[in-house]
Amino acid sequence: MTSAALLADFAAELGVPTARTLRGTGIRVGLLHDPMAEITAGQELSLLRNVIDELGDRPGLGLAAGTRYHASSHGVWGFAVISSPNVRSALEVGVGFAELSFSFARIRLDYEGPHPVIAFDDSAVPPQVRRFHTERDLQATLTIQHELIPIHLPVRRLELPFPADPVYDGFLAYAPTATIVFDAPAPRLIIDASALDIPFPQANPHIAAMYERQCADLVQRRSERLGVSGQVRAALVRRGGIAAQPEVAADLTLSVRTLRRRLADEGTTFREVSEETFGLLAEELLDAGLTVEQVAERLGYSTASAFTHAFKSWKGEPPGRYTRNRRAR
Repeated sequence: MTSAALLADFAAELGVPTARTLRGTGIRVGLLHDPMAEITAGQELSLLRNVIDELGDRPGLGLAAGTRYHASSHGVWGFAVISSPNVRSALEVGVGFAELSFSFARIRLDYEGPHPVIAFDDSAVPPQVRRFHTERDLQATLTIQHELIPIHLPVRRLELPFPADPVYDGFLAYAPTATIVFDAPAPRLIIDASALDIPFPQANPHIAAMYERQCADLVQRRSERLGVSGQVRAALVRRGGIAAQPEVAADLTLSVRTLRRRLADEGTTFREVSEETFGLLAEELLDAGLTVEQVAERLGYSTASAFTHAFKSWKGEPPGRYTRNRRAR
């Protein structure tokens, strides 16, 4: 609910009554500031659409909202990042548990040579809210960074999938060394490798380990799907983790269109459930001691390299590194 409250307060300060922001979302005003309340992805997307309908899809609106998203607003995910020893660890933890953040994008950590790249795959975000959502995510990332380390990190490049607009010079207040690239294929933030070993002032290895464990437990609880998405996961598991949407729809005696609609009602997509199921199966097999080649064969991949590519896209690291890190813990 925290993100919904931030958005509703943001809109209210710009003159939009909260009742209008919440219309059609199923979110009651009385629960808006309840820290224990939860909402579905569909409800927050409806709220986002209302905000944009009221204020207009203008460049820079998401930037203004993104300054309100602080590390502490994100609960255990934010505290796990805060207590990390350095930038490198914070990136790994933050991206590794990115599904606990407020973003609807699939976030991964890549490298451009030695330089870390935070890549935002926002292709599943509805077009109506995509600009606002992307601006918010990028600005929130920079806002949180500046809170954790009150210096400007050496950002090399900020890639935006939008036409040039002077309002985006606002990013330079947080990343003055960045070159802004417009009309890019997808949002990306490239940080200079020299920043990776910068220490965090609130680093605490014991606290960090505790919050990472809480993040892992929360991800596990959220991954225990119910409803149609749970049935889809079960069907995928029966088929070994990989199946096309028409095959799974047939297993559930549904049309593809009905399956897609019911998953959307639960705030997810077939692709999301499929990738999630693949990832959980792959982790389980790797944790059981199978080699990358054996897991690739078990999950139906033609080559180990194809499986490695898919695993890295889902987890943000290759399976070999994942296995080494798990053993080190």
